[in-house]
Amino acid sequence: MSTSRPRSARPSRPAGILDEDLGTALHGAAREALGRLDGVVAAGVHLLDDEGTGLELALVGGAPPSLFMLPGRIRLDSADPCARVISVDDASAPPRTAPAGSGQEFALPHPYVALSVPVAAAGSRFGTLTVLRPETSDGHDRSERQVLHRTADRLAATLAGLAERGTAVLAGPVPALVPMWPDSAADRPASGWGVSGAPGSAGTSMMYPVRRLTEMLNRATTVDDIVEAAQECIMTPFDARALVMVRADQDHVWVLGHSGVSSGMVRHLHGARTDAASPVTDALRGIPQFLAAAGPQAADSGRADGKPRTEVYLPLPGSSPFGDLQAGEQQGVIGVSCLSFGGLRTFSTEEKAVLGMMAQSLGAATERVELGSRQREVAECLQRTLLPATLPDLPRVTTAARYWPATTTFRVGGDWYDVFPLPGDRLALVVGDVEGHSMESAALMGRVRTAVAAYASEDHPPATVIDRVGRLLVTSGSDLTVTCCLVVLDTGDGTVEVALAGHPDPLVRDADGTVRALRAPANVPLGVPMTDACQGREHRLDAGSTLMLYTNGLVDWRTTTPEGRARELFGSGSVATSSDLEQWADHVSADVSGPLQRRDDAVLLMARYEGVGNAGAHTAPRTGGMLIQRGDLLGARTARAFVDDRLHTWGLPELSDSLQLIASEVVTNALIHAGSDVDVRLRAFDDHVRLEVRDSRSNPPVPSPLALSEEDNADAEHGRGLLIVDALGGAWNSFPNGRGKNVVVDMPLHDLT
Repeated sequence: MSTSRPRSARPSRPAGILDEDLGTALHGAAREALGRLDGVVAAGVHLLDDEGTGLELALVGGAPPSLFMLPGRIRLDSADPCARVISVDDASAPPRTAPAGSGQEFALPHPYVALSVPVAAAGSRFGTLTVLRPETSDGHDRSERQVLHRTADRLAATLAGLAERGTAVLAGPVPALVPMWPDSAADRPASGWGVSGAPGSAGTSMMYPVRRLTEMLNRATTVDDIVEAAQECIMTPFDARALVMVRADQDHVWVLGHSGVSSGMVRHLHGARTDAASPVTDALRGIPQFLAAAGPQAADSGRADGKPRTEVYLPLPGSSPFGDLQAGEQQGVIGVSCLSFGGLRTFSTEEKAVLGMMAQSLGAATERVELGSRQREVAECLQRTLLPATLPDLPRVTTAARYWPATTTFRVGGDWYDVFPLPGDRLALVVGDVEGHSMESAALMGRVRTAVAAYASEDHPPATVIDRVGRLLVTSGSDLTVTCCLVVLDTGDGTVEVALAGHPDPLVRDADGTVRALRAPANVPLGVPMTDACQGREHRLDAGSTLMLYTNGLVDWRTTTPEGRARELFGSGSVATSSDLEQWADHVSADVSGPLQRRDDAVLLMARYEGVGNAGAHTAPRTGGMLIQRGDLLGARTARAFVDDRLHTWGLPELSDSLQLIASEVVTNALIHAGSDVDVRLRAFDDHVRLEVRDSRSNPPVPSPLALSEEDNADAEHGRGLLIVDALGGAWNSFPNGRGKNVVVDMPLHDLT
């Protein structure tokens, strides 16, 4: 029989609005199917599309959540029963009980049994009529198939008459949904949902956590956000005791996140092989697992207490790249959501359907978040390689730097800082900000930083450096602009030359506590064509003065003016009088490094000018450093030997034992958890000795003592070696540096006996 049928142009009407006569005909057929077939919970009509190559859902009636189970679009070459009835009399399909390719020709991705029949009349087929029953039913017998065929034939005759009168027998842009609640036990889900006795209340109430989960997942930017959403929208409504989300990676599964009393499941699942027989393996093949057992033999929790429990393993499918995934097509499963319940419980068909819908949302969100994380890691890796690995040690200047990426975007910006020595006992200090957040921003940042350093190293004045870099950028073809602040300090006499490219003025705090701006002509940002040469300005610093250069991400989210806020941060607190520049930098940047969301990258660069021969100036620190290669098994021992040698050279042997132990712990943590080269520095000040360990991992270490709760221990981060640091070091801190993090430990000299 031909698949052709009379055609008319698709009319223009609001989305979801069918022609009145067409809508009445489709609604009547769906209502008749629901009323005449026992146990049916949903009925829908698919119509052939304009080209006759696919089917589109025109109307579906039934009780939630079954109302949402029929696919919106189906290709005619699909194995879906709706497509198969174009060439056969009728077709049915059960829910999936075996993985794709195991001999099960077609299976539905939801817990319903489907029966489809053609809607055809006078040699033309208009589409299909499909009904759904819960998976617990016996399917559809011959008499029921005949009933559905007669309903479809009456619908086809009506559609043929409409087509003859010029009505377009086509689905609207959005299917029409008609809630219907047949008087059937199948429409009464498990207790605990909705209002008892109110038709449709239970099923409709089940859809609320689905909508809420979608809302929360749309805002999720991390796996922790996804787990939090699952906890609120799945664990709480379904009264689950534990949730564990695992991700399949080659031959193993790895825990992404967990919540509740989940430590046993975490230990059992993390690192488990995907080729071992287990509920997780079955779920990874696309088969949901609902298991109730009085002992551990039927589940994957790793519990051996023998208590009754129920466990659910839901496949997490990845996102479909284009349009609707056809029902029954194999969609890549990226992971599994594992739920544990206390005691034995059963799940209604509607509850299983809702859990399946939520699992689809979880899978798509997980894939999106992981893709964003990988993109950010690539951009951050590029940016780390373009920022200075260390700041130079100079006899009359102490420096400290901080860098924080934006937290409200996965993309990395182009903020940077740099410090490098120049001929004649001079020092260059640079901060800059490339427009936007993208890979292009990070790449342009590296080019500009290199150009500034190259021109400055040729002994050009700062204004000339800014001028040349700006003209170079104009000819490069980039559409991005860059702001920049370049300060050159003569450490011999305190002369400071400042040149700006649309950047905030640097600030200086004099030895008497006065905070002032080192004013200079603003000029235009780099990359903006200019007619006049850039101008700079010269200032002079007294011994004991401290410079602060920053990008607007440090202050631009405040309601006050950026410079006003910067002055407040720079000049407030007793810490500003401390000889510890690192502690001062932490104080200035406390708001940025806190839990608030950052819309932009932020850079802070501070430099204290100690002066020459000034009795009131702080004594310049004695410094030493070493580099430990990634994976060096003898790295901790080498660090201990370095610390012992430096302290004996500086006449501080009393600190050697404690600092050797601290260095061993911190270096070991860096080698194991960062997996990068480790830079070790030791500095002796007037009142303390500082050990500084740098690696490429930005996550801060967290001291994690053994807890009484097994769950607390499962949640604890690695870092129990830092308890030794707390006990011996007096004070420690961690801060980002743009290429990873610095862990700083201070040993006060006044504690020596």
